[in-house]
Amino acid sequence: MRNLATGLGALLASTALGTAAIAQDDSPFKADITRTTHNIAHIEADTWEGVGYGVAYAYAQDNICMIAEEFVSVRGERSLYFGPDGKNELGLRGADNVTSDIFFRSQISLPSLRAGAEETSEATQALMVGYVAGYNRYLFDNPVSTLPSECRDAEWVRPITSDDMLRLTEKTMLLASSLALAGGIAEAQPPSGSKESANLETLTFPAPPEPNYGSNGWAFGSDATADGKGLLIGNPHFPWEGPARFWQMHVRGPDGYDVMGVGLAGTPLPTLGFNKDVAWTHTVTRARHFTVYMLSLDPKDPTSYMVDGKSVPMEEITVSVPMPEGEEPVEKTLYTTQFGRIVTVDDTPLQWQSQFAFALKDANSGNQRGIGTWLEMGRASNVGEVETAISETLGIPWVNTIAADRQGNALHADITAVPNVSADFTESCGTPFSGIVADRVTLLDGTRSECDWGKIANEGSIPGLLPASDQASRTRTDYVTNSNDSYWLSHAGEPYRELSPILGAYKTQLSLRSRSNYTETEATLAQAEMDQARAKELVFGNKVLAADLVMEPLLAACEGSNSLAEACDVLSKWDRRVETTSQGALLFLAFWSKVRGRKDLWDVPFDVDNPVTTPSGFNASEAMLEALGEAVSELSGKGIPLAAPWGQVLTRADGEDKIAIHGGTGLAGILNMQESQSVEGGLTPVHGSSYIQIVSFDDDGPVADAILSYSQSTNPASPFYADQTRLYSEKKWHRMPFSDEEIEAARIGDTVTISE
Repeated sequence: MRNLATGLGALLASTALGTAAIAQDDSPFKADITRTTHNIAHIEADTWEGVGYGVAYAYAQDNICMIAEEFVSVRGERSLYFGPDGKNELGLRGADNVTSDIFFRSQISLPSLRAGAEETSEATQALMVGYVAGYNRYLFDNPVSTLPSECRDAEWVRPITSDDMLRLTEKTMLLASSLALAGGIAEAQPPSGSKESANLETLTFPAPPEPNYGSNGWAFGSDATADGKGLLIGNPHFPWEGPARFWQMHVRGPDGYDVMGVGLAGTPLPTLGFNKDVAWTHTVTRARHFTVYMLSLDPKDPTSYMVDGKSVPMEEITVSVPMPEGEEPVEKTLYTTQFGRIVTVDDTPLQWQSQFAFALKDANSGNQRGIGTWLEMGRASNVGEVETAISETLGIPWVNTIAADRQGNALHADITAVPNVSADFTESCGTPFSGIVADRVTLLDGTRSECDWGKIANEGSIPGLLPASDQASRTRTDYVTNSNDSYWLSHAGEPYRELSPILGAYKTQLSLRSRSNYTETEATLAQAEMDQARAKELVFGNKVLAADLVMEPLLAACEGSNSLAEACDVLSKWDRRVETTSQGALLFLAFWSKVRGRKDLWDVPFDVDNPVTTPSGFNASEAMLEALGEAVSELSGKGIPLAAPWGQVLTRADGEDKIAIHGGTGLAGILNMQESQSVEGGLTPVHGSSYIQIVSFDDDGPVADAILSYSQSTNPASPFYADQTRLYSEKKWHRMPFSDEEIEAARIGDTVTISE
């Protein structure tokens, strides 16, 4: 296999050190880049090095400042360049720069990642070497003094190395995994003094936070489509800002590889998209990709723990975080064990105390199989080959896979890198306190070495990981779908068999967004078979299920209330959608945010035999009317009319212009999810529908319509900063140019060839 370090060394000699790049006929670093409408990048290369080279160069053209900052983040240098008090996004959550730097400097083991990289395929290694070369070539061609204003002349914009790519890949693998607890890892410290441990039995664990992330994915098979071929709807919900934004690309590489879709920052090929025979998408799974171990500490030393009756010292990891000039570095010592890093979680029993501590073990730590998995998925000719790719590698980190093929098959596979923790293992290795935290984490016994799932050998599978045969996968010819609830229901009428609890709760209450999904999907198919037009109506229907469930009794309770007369009149005229023209949506959502967590909300509780329609029976009590009054006061205090059109409230800024945005919170049962934050005069989206694709197949290849809601470029000066956002606002779709003829017809400018 290619030696990654050696390959990079040769590369740096020609590019990163600033000497002129000289094209050679036999050089693997060569790619053609063609841009089509909306600045979609089509990269073609004869080698995998060339693919990575072209993708990195094209990505940097659109997003250089964002990805350069991301390399600063994963190197643990944010405090140095942006100050210790600044903020960084970690695991779809925020953290101060010092916490971010401590986490990355302590969590990422470059020696381990370098060794792991040597075990990946030659194609994967070539892609990564090529990406480094392409990024550095972009900086060679575009001096820092010429970059967009956000990073012009910034000293933190500099060439990268293979280590930077290893760090970035590791961060991506942990993104919806243990990265969510990065602060608890970075801040974990031994107890001071002689403070006694609290009695866990007397502690309470707060309810899990309502998820603010999500995705929807549908695959329709031959029994459900108008043409008898497969059809896919991909509707991932990801951040509108930062490195977790999607970017559109079309890659043609060696051996007929021909895939169009999107990837995140640093991804050298599409991670969701389509080829001529198969289309796929992803949704964040409910499977747990890490466990927490409860450690019994040595009474003589809180940094030693007892395993099989013997005291074992924790390993110390000391990191030094550089600070701006004139400030001393911040040094911190963290601790790790055979069961993972010590972690604490605020406002929970998971605290490092005198008698016990907790360690986090992540199945995605060191997972470098992802790129190879997506590469094989892109080569697939049917959903069976997609399933084989994800099953054999267990490289997909934290997402379901939903796929459809031209033969008319529909796949849902909740197969990811999860701990090899069966139901029996969970029970036998549980602690007396595991039940307290069962709805949040899987808590295991760290006093017995036999409970270390990382040491479990699997014949024909990855050691320590749950084999694909014990995870969920089904192929149908009608439909499968997922909106982030667990594997147990991917078709409204047929629950899946019960599997390990590490994969998610079984036969438990669905989210309102999942209920909306099944309700709208079944209703759509009852009217007619699925096609492109009906798929577009389904994904952008913008119905509010919560309103359909509560509005009639709420309006009935409103009658005769003088103080709520205006509010009730507005709600009675509202179309119960979150279209840009919908009047009353903001008022209802403000009301719903105040009541959705109430225990007295429903008269009819959840019924496992009727998961799509229960709970139900809205309890229109006096308390609910009081909540509506509070919502009215809240909006009035902000100076927002109760009947303000939704598109005047939820907007995306493009310079001085404001673009009306449709969609809304998934917590109200809105499929087209757009979570938002307050800005002057209203709201702006921060997380929600991002790359939406609808893919079917004709005799010639894929037929794909798509929108990237926040557009290709993060540079406000770019003409491609908001062009697709306006498209999204108007529910207009863009036909993806896949064939040579389509690309030529949609071309913007000349094809650019880069090489060295």
